[in-house]
Amino acid sequence: MRIQIFGCDRAIDASRIDADTETIREQVREYEAGKRTEFDLEIEYPDNFTGAVMRAMTEIPAGETRTYGDIAADLESAPIAVGQACGRNPVPVIVPCHRVVGVDSLTGYMGGLDLKRELLEHEGAVIPGDPA
Repeated sequence: MRIQIFGCDRAIDASRIDADTETIREQVREYEAGKRTEFDLEIEYPDNFTGAVMRAMTEIPAGETRTYGDIAADLESAPIAVGQACGRNPVPVIVPCHRVVGVDSLTGYMGGLDLKRELLEHEGAVIPGDPA
């Protein structure tokens, strides 16, 4: 399915979410409007490294970030492997891969760096590499 967030069209794999499409879209609208900071949706995580990274991403509270290295250390892996798993996230925004950043920059994002920045600014997160 496709969702709209901050003027961007994003694809998400709704088969990974135990909810109807209208519930998913409504929660995304509430998030965008600032009425929600987390999603109340049951996610089916892949039973592999990507799933482990997705679970780690859901632990990052809104308004905070973690580096690829932070998650890699927790999972006894490498930052590049975490980045690749973030890129395979089938439910972006809902599983907040935008909250995973480089040490001194945003680095990549499937939806583009402008959207990643907008999501983090919306949540009030400190963006690495931005002047204080």
